Amino acid sequence: MKLGLLHPGAMGVSVGSALKSAGHEVFWLPQARSEATCRRAEVAGFTACADLVELSSRCAGIISVCPPHGALALAQTVADAGFAGTYLDANAVSPATARQIHALLGDQLVDGGIIGPPASQPDTTRLYLSGESAAAVADWFSGSMLQTPLLDGPPGSASALKMCYAAYTKGTSALLLAIRALASAEGVDEGLLAEWAISQPALIKRSEGAARGSAPKAWRFVGEMEEIAASFAARDLPDGFHLAAADVYRHLGEFKDRDDFTLSDVLAALR
Repeated sequence: MKLGLLHPGAMGVSVGSALKSAGHEVFWLPQARSEATCRRAEVAGFTACADLVELSSRCAGIISVCPPHGALALAQTVADAGFAGTYLDANAVSPATARQIHALLGDQLVDGGIIGPPASQPDTTRLYLSGESAAAVADWFSGSMLQTPLLDGPPGSASALKMCYAAYTKGTSALLLAIRALASAEGVDEGLLAEWAISQPALIKRSEGAARGSAPKAWRFVGEMEEIAASFAARDLPDGFHLAAADVYRHLGEFKDRDDFTLSDVLAALR
């Protein structure tokens, strides 16, 4: 099949590579993309299109992998381009946002939620799918390293699962970083680590890993935390946990795509 990918970031390029490994041709749009994105797409062997109208006319399916705050607008541009094929939204959005995209695209939408790292190793990454054409989209990835479990239920179900999962993983990472920042500000960081070594030994490495793993991607996590907060609020559950997590990640925007920082740098940014 000919399939379009919007856009090949670190996660998106692994989704596109999974499609290529399953025998499909992957198209993408280099317009307004960063040098790093263009390099990823070139190395992966994706085919460039001049504009969205060309991509929409050539492809039977389009996969959207973008920061969550842009998911709805991107779906609108695809609809405006006259695309009539299957549209997989694989973004970290709330069930309500997924339902908005469904209202826009109808049953050509398949709702997806990615759990795990970029799919470069087998048995590490799952793309949960829901919607009328979910089984057909799962077939796109047959034989690839990206697993595609199907969920009963309409579009919004896969997004809901993603929200619940990331509410814990990314939410608690933000909490640990905020705790370390408070301990540092109060001058009790060494005392906290000594107590953790006795009673909560896993938290030392986990807080260090949260800084190392989250800071370069924190700019993307802000919108995800806001989508999670909206998911809780929509069901009359407290949303303050993840609004605060969004604020933690917002403070770490200076580390975007960097690896030249220390834990102390991250804590200083939070303080």
